[in-house]
Amino acid sequence: MKYDVIIVGAGPGGIFSAYELVQKNDKLKIAVFESGYSLEKRHCPIDGVKVKSCIKCKTCAIMNGFGGAGAFSDGKYNITNDFGGTLYEYIGKTQAIELMKYVDEINLSHGGEGTKMYSTAGTKFKKLCMQNKLKLLDASVRHLGTDINYVVLENLYNELKDKVEFHFHTPVTRLEHLEDGYRVYYKDGSVDCTNCIVSVGRSGSKWMETICKDLEIPTKSNRVDIGVRVELPAVIFSHLTDELYESKIVYRTEKFEDNVRTFCMNPYGIVVNENTNGIVTVNGHSYEDPEHQTENTNFALLVAKHFSEPFKDSNGYGESIARLSNMLGGGVIVQRFGDLVRGRRSTVNRIKEGLVTPTLAATPGDLSLVLPKRILDGIMEMIYALDKIAPGTANDDTLLYGVEVKFYNMEVELDENLETKKYRGLYIIGDGSGVTHSLSHASASGVYVARHIAETV
Repeated sequence: MKYDVIIVGAGPGGIFSAYELVQKNDKLKIAVFESGYSLEKRHCPIDGVKVKSCIKCKTCAIMNGFGGAGAFSDGKYNITNDFGGTLYEYIGKTQAIELMKYVDEINLSHGGEGTKMYSTAGTKFKKLCMQNKLKLLDASVRHLGTDINYVVLENLYNELKDKVEFHFHTPVTRLEHLEDGYRVYYKDGSVDCTNCIVSVGRSGSKWMETICKDLEIPTKSNRVDIGVRVELPAVIFSHLTDELYESKIVYRTEKFEDNVRTFCMNPYGIVVNENTNGIVTVNGHSYEDPEHQTENTNFALLVAKHFSEPFKDSNGYGESIARLSNMLGGGVIVQRFGDLVRGRRSTVNRIKEGLVTPTLAATPGDLSLVLPKRILDGIMEMIYALDKIAPGTANDDTLLYGVEVKFYNMEVELDENLETKKYRGLYIIGDGSGVTHSLSHASASGVYVARHIAETV
């Protein structure tokens, strides 16, 4: 059977593509191929007791499967063009915001009702940040929480499962362009389709590069974000998180004039492992349910490194730094800020005697042996800058986990429909395209492409 649409990847972009296609035309034959498992089968073996650290599963349950890497995130949907991607450059700022609001409405109608929308509009913290050489970016933020986010995904899947064919644990190996569509190859065979939507997320960045090389689709080098995840007592940032929840703050360093930014803030949350292409990195989650909340807040501090010719492998650069961390610490390294400042490694006893109880079992060590000096200097500058608006951030016992790396696909050459210029009917969306870097932008790109396809079939 030939499908009208095949979607590669069941992350936010793929899910919202399928959802919108069904809304526009329920007669379409649609299939979704996903390398990970269905939602109910996604279980990370780390339990903190028998399994304390990443065992490098063949398929990472945190990163892959229905819902993508966002399934077990804290479910933050940022409605803004200021960060999260450059979707607006393709479809316009107004339409981008409208689509993100539409995604928010779908989330609310599928189990997200009652969750809070936060906003930086009119906040007094903008002035406070500016007075201390910091910039607070504009955004409206819907926080679902890891628990409610799961419910939303569960409801979306239940609505789609009888209308869309889902093939889980079925990684696509390659794509072939045909005269009248595409052939999608997987482990046991192949299927054909008229339109193909590729939505493989950040974890599919290496696969995406291979596909673009095979099909000779032009790409350009993107960036990689490298840094640490900070964990400290929640009360230190409570004046910010209670009002804003997610505060995206940017600091321009005095020494190198690099931009360092906060990312993925998780009030009362936990620090977790991630496995990307066999490399263990760090991330953070938070829950809406008070019973699952902790006394800590965590957030990333990231430095974006953009590369120009002749260097092309920005992800390889980030991977090499993460591998070094894995080699020294057997996974993620944790260090007290005070130890980093004093130029000494953290030990089990120093962590244990500190005032911050870690929420992730990581190896005490020395991040200065892992992160390049320029990046580490920028992170330390940022911590001292944040200490001025949230006193206590630069306390000795503040924990730094490393490394946190955000991999971005090389930006694929696309037209205003997010369709490859070389091949009609082949769409590249979500974080795997290099265009989006967030749940809201990836989801919006899925809706946008689905509407375009529905008008043409």
